Amino acid sequence: MQKRNNYTQTKDFLGDDSFRQWILQNKNASNWENWTLENPERTKLVQEARLWILAMKVEETQMLTATVESALENTWKKIALKETTLKSVQNPKSKIWNNHWFRSAAAVLVIALTFSWSYNNYFNSAEDNRVYQELLTENKEGLVEQTNNSKKPQIITLSDGSSVLLQPKSKLSYPNIFTGNERKVYLSGEAFFEISKNKRKPFFVFANEIVTKVVGTSFRICAFENQPNVEVIVRTGKVKVHSKDQGTKTSSDEVILLPNEAVRFVRETAKFNKITDITKDAILKQAAKNIEQLSFDFTDIPVSQIFKTIEQAYEVEIDFPKEKLKNCHLTTSLIDQPLPEKLKIICKSIGNNTSYEMNGNQIIITSQGCN
Repeated sequence: MQKRNNYTQTKDFLGDDSFRQWILQNKNASNWENWTLENPERTKLVQEARLWILAMKVEETQMLTATVESALENTWKKIALKETTLKSVQNPKSKIWNNHWFRSAAAVLVIALTFSWSYNNYFNSAEDNRVYQELLTENKEGLVEQTNNSKKPQIITLSDGSSVLLQPKSKLSYPNIFTGNERKVYLSGEAFFEISKNKRKPFFVFANEIVTKVVGTSFRICAFENQPNVEVIVRTGKVKVHSKDQGTKTSSDEVILLPNEAVRFVRETAKFNKITDITKDAILKQAAKNIEQLSFDFTDIPVSQIFKTIEQAYEVEIDFPKEKLKNCHLTTSLIDQPLPEKLKIICKSIGNNTSYEMNGNQIIITSQGCN
């Protein structure tokens, strides 16, 4: 008790085990409360020290801006409620939490929360990009990097005609033109791939610690670097997945996936867990995108409906001459085809100098009507 009488700064309280136990565990509560009430000058120090103790107890995790704003909003609501109480009830002890100190306390708490979020966001982001950057340094080709900072998926068309639906908060690095006997791209985040067939030039996706090898197929990879698992989900064709440390050679540890199969790579243990029926896996089922669920088999279907299906699958906008194509129906299968190839098949089937133009997520169809 004598020791605390000499406390003149906030840091004096932070080093006091008894004080921390009072704030965090409510031990010796009456002792500290009575001591605080003995001298009104102690109120500010006690309150500020209390808020710092609580702020330092915040878990080290990525804290969203919305979380900080919510904390601030809730704090001011409590302030308003306390102010109302103070006006209606004159309680000596309640004066400890008067308006001035509440505002100071709220400021301290918000600053602490903001600092925690900024610190973790900065260092976690640096760590999240570490594996991805290491992969890029191993590649000697000049690569183009595309980052999706929007809230919608973005379409990327590669030089071989393959298409990639890049999800928000994801990055893809790829060469302007594929050269040599292999096609390699690098993913950080989530994307759906539709690969143009070329048996002489296999396609490799490097994502965190795994490599996915294909010839011509469609599949989704989820490989956020701050997540514990990497997932590969196959929609059509055949996919081979193995650890990055094995290079691009076939290995006994290689996992072969067929349609509606998936593999979950546990990064901590470096183990592959194969899933033979993705419909029975709750996580995969919930995370499935439109493009994985919609059918691209069309039998005597209006062209307008086919365009609508493509819009829903790829989250794009298609502008086409509705009046000229209103009586056009198609029977075709667009399964296992990249988006550019789907559009080529549709335009060729319509005929009459029908063509398309892609500009990001905007597609324009020009046509004089169907044959």
